[in-house]
Amino acid sequence: MDHPIIEPWESDDLTHEFYVPDYIERIAQDVLESYDLSVNSIQVITTKPDKGGAIWKLETTSGPKSLKLLHRRPTRSMFSLGAQEYLVKVQDARVPAIVKTMDEKDYVEAGGKLWFVAEWIEPLEPVTKDLEGAKHLCYALGEFHRLSKGYEPPQQSEVASRLHKWPSSYEKMIIKMDWFRNIANVYGELPASTHLLNVVDRFEEQARNSLTRLNQSSYSELIKKGNAFWGLVHQDYGWSNGQMGSNGMWIIDLDGVAFDLPLRDLRKLISGTMADLYRWDVNWVREMIKSYHESNPLTAELYEILMIDLSLPNEFYKNIKEVVYEPELFLNDQTTQLIQTIVDTDQTKWPVLKEIEDDWRGVESL
Repeated sequence: MDHPIIEPWESDDLTHEFYVPDYIERIAQDVLESYDLSVNSIQVITTKPDKGGAIWKLETTSGPKSLKLLHRRPTRSMFSLGAQEYLVKVQDARVPAIVKTMDEKDYVEAGGKLWFVAEWIEPLEPVTKDLEGAKHLCYALGEFHRLSKGYEPPQQSEVASRLHKWPSSYEKMIIKMDWFRNIANVYGELPASTHLLNVVDRFEEQARNSLTRLNQSSYSELIKKGNAFWGLVHQDYGWSNGQMGSNGMWIIDLDGVAFDLPLRDLRKLISGTMADLYRWDVNWVREMIKSYHESNPLTAELYEILMIDLSLPNEFYKNIKEVVYEPELFLNDQTTQLIQTIVDTDQTKWPVLKEIEDDWRGVESL
């Protein structure tokens, strides 16, 4: 059956976050015809209207399942689905198993997108937002990275790899800093512009120093080991995508996985957690790294790259880059306070990084 191409849709107070256009709901029903499932109910759980993705929970006679509409290009989605299959079937990892169609396929292509059904794991609960919870997340992340090594994508899939992109991503951050400066100058009358101009030089210098350190590190040698050696990063890992089940931690929502040095996920988790604390805590950072190391051992070289990536102005860049799209709305009083909070938190980072910089000195190389 022919279907219209699925496009992003608008969501507002009238449509709310659980709204999915009727034509997509009809495609979902057609997709389910490819499965040997007796569906008792179907409920929208979450949507990505700006990208054209959605997740439904299915109650079936064979237990709860999830139906996912993947918003990425089909060849890119083939990569992530192949990874999910590899982790479950080859590595016995705690990620949801894919339910096969009646003709033994992992997915259905409809509306220009890939759809798939997976097991719905119950019960799952977020870990507590304390140090013990953070340690559980880090251990599970290391386990995921270790088990993902050796993955070979399906031949027809689009290989997603960020392994060689670290220098260019650092350079992009530096370029954007100049964009921030120019925008703040153009919109100098807006409340947050002066505050942004007062701090952007500091954060640009941090990014430049980090790039210099990366270029002087063992990064270029490490990436020569290749994609399969390093395995996959989740790219969106955190307190919602790592959850505790009855038999341990499960990692869900693998749609964005890519080959990379595993440190990127760990860095994001650490810097995001410190942002939530509004300060850097040396005990938290040390314990999070140790927990990760227990399941996926770090070397001195990898630890050095982690320290470099932590030295980037990650939280400043992540929060301020939206200024590029709607500066007149973004440069308001709330952003002034946001910038000050980022600056205050950043000041607590450097003593912590200084204290832990030698923790892995002498650890055996790869």
